[in-house]
Amino acid sequence: MVRGALAAVLARENDLDVVAEVDRSDDVLAVIGRRPDVVLLDPQLPGKVAIEDLCRRLTGRGVLVLIDHEAIAATSMALVKQAPRIGLIATDSSTDHLVEAVRDVAKGLPVVDVRLAVAALKAGDNPLTDRECEVLRQVTTGATAQEIARTLSLSAGTVRNYLSRILSKTGARSRIEAIRKAQDAGWI
Repeated sequence: MVRGALAAVLARENDLDVVAEVDRSDDVLAVIGRRPDVVLLDPQLPGKVAIEDLCRRLTGRGVLVLIDHEAIAATSMALVKQAPRIGLIATDSSTDHLVEAVRDVAKGLPVVDVRLAVAALKAGDNPLTDRECEVLRQVTTGATAQEIARTLSLSAGTVRNYLSRILSKTGARSRIEAIRKAQDAGWI
């Protein structure tokens, strides 16, 4: 729904065309053949390609990443380090600011929300891998190991192994404690 609303806002502008909307990170690379000037990304986009890797692979075009400044994770530090090659804008920015940011990125100008940069710098180092963060985010929904396995195309045993490593790395005794610690630290 949000993706559609953003696309509608951008399509409303006379000088902007929305060439594609995708719901998985894997699909972004498939639509690059349409030669967009700017790729607008959500770091929580599900898929097998991590957003940081996707940003590195999207050379030759502008990349603008929408990030929630209150929930910025240490894994987003990899995104901040790619600035100003990629643009970073807060999800709570006005639609006018978003449109202006898209235009600036298309011109090759740097776009970095100062609040995001400061939040990323304050976030501690994340001991969890991207996949472990993805598994832990699924746990926050109350999903079982089997449900997480289906969602992430893994075996239930692999999910249990990830959960074991997550508990070890966070020093937590339960999934709920691991979630709390990871959220408090800004990792998920």
